[in-house]
Amino acid sequence: MHRPIVGPSLPPGVRPPGIGEALGMIVLYFVLQLALSGLLGLLMGALTGIGRRGRSAAVVGAQLRELFAQPDANALLVILTLLITAGVMLWLLRRRWPVLWSHAQPPGFGLTRSGRPLFYAAAVVCGLALPIIGSWLTQWLAHGHEVTQDIKQLGGATSLALRIPLVLVVISAGPLVEELLFRGLLLSALLQRMPVRWAVAASSLLFACMHLPELGWLWYAVPSLALLAAVLAWLRLYTGSLWPAVVAHGVNNLLAVVAWFVVLNPPT
Repeated sequence: MHRPIVGPSLPPGVRPPGIGEALGMIVLYFVLQLALSGLLGLLMGALTGIGRRGRSAAVVGAQLRELFAQPDANALLVILTLLITAGVMLWLLRRRWPVLWSHAQPPGFGLTRSGRPLFYAAAVVCGLALPIIGSWLTQWLAHGHEVTQDIKQLGGATSLALRIPLVLVVISAGPLVEELLFRGLLLSALLQRMPVRWAVAASSLLFACMHLPELGWLWYAVPSLALLAAVLAWLRLYTGSLWPAVVAHGVNNLLAVVAWFVVLNPPT
């Protein structure tokens, strides 16, 4: 496999993203999810009659909690939140760095098609193998403790009508935006400041840590997520395209949700 090419020449006047800008966009992504979730929750509550005039804030809050204790309502909220957040972030990144968007190698973001089908085959293999390897690693570190995830608990109780669109969002919109942020924007910024191995390690560790809240802050989930991120970074650098990493990330999520939604919790 050829060595990654880092730091190609850019057109005059095009400035690569800085580390602060990259981190700011990543923080914005998660803050936007939180804010949209709250706003959409209030809107859904209003549409179902919650919050009518004369009801106290405590009563409205209790009714909202009751509404989103229902798996289908919660799943719909997650789907809408992820789709809108993904759309906003893609628009912002495309508008802020239009030239880097399709520039193949860092500091470009790599949203250009790789010419070698073998790279996509490797991405599929990585996407299938990493959940298995990561699960073994996490269970070994957890010493028998259960590792739960918000989306796992949600999907297991959701009806089939919403389980399917939830899966589609989890394997498409989520991987695309996260790859663009972590293996496109952040990795490109880090490579301007440090050697490849340190840039990959730093971006991978940050990727793992940013997912800790949805994993209940279980530290022993960090190594498997960092391993996933490192492999995705390797795909990004060696293929000259972000798409193999997006494919691998999507396949990784697909294997997980198939296990969660079908094998462990078959639709009723």
